[in-house]
Amino acid sequence: MLEVRDITAGYGDVTVLRNVSLTAPTGSAVALLGPNGAGKTTLMRVLSGLLKPTSGQILLAGEDVTGFRTSKLSRRGVCHIPEGRGIFPSLTVRENLALFSPRGKPQVAETFQRATESFPILGSRMSQTAGSLSGGEQQMLAIVRAYLSNPRLVLVDEASIGLAPLVVEGIFKFLGQVANEGTTLLIVEQYVTRALALADSVYVLNRGQVAFSGKSDALSSEDIFETYLGVEV
Repeated sequence: MLEVRDITAGYGDVTVLRNVSLTAPTGSAVALLGPNGAGKTTLMRVLSGLLKPTSGQILLAGEDVTGFRTSKLSRRGVCHIPEGRGIFPSLTVRENLALFSPRGKPQVAETFQRATESFPILGSRMSQTAGSLSGGEQQMLAIVRAYLSNPRLVLVDEASIGLAPLVVEGIFKFLGQVANEGTTLLIVEQYVTRALALADSVYVLNRGQVAFSGKSDALSSEDIFETYLGVEV
């Protein structure tokens, strides 16, 4: 589904990513791990069209989409759930769900049902403005986009940051359901153990370069920190 070839990118004169390559086979879950400042969010921004790479190539289902705008990538089935609650806070929960869903009234009705089945608390918050929800509820609303827009590729950047463990458990259960239904996932995550449990394969970024790539069951959180990041745990 996704192939990244030697991507270099940054901001102005500052290079953040250097010759990064990775693949995410169709229907797989891939974890992207590494310390703060490693370039994980920058790579997600490149893949979603928010930032143009300096060099390299991005293929989506075999099509060269390097440099495509976000809107064009969205129409091709790319869904980006950014760090920090990707919602419209001044709109109601219902209005946010309508924006996330496919066009057409029958689909919108189905969208609401699917959202409340995944996160029942949203069903009782339909008329409430999204900005007045708790942090966990806002993240539920943001992440349900991975299900509603029928994407082929979902980019999830730190879905669990700042959330209570019980909420994190629900979000990872939901992501597992999305992956089991055949959607390809690329996940940036601070909870290394949970990410390894969900993912089929893992890439570790350090200082803008790939320090490790391989099967997730070949690694432990201790391996990642000590061997590939040089941090004792």
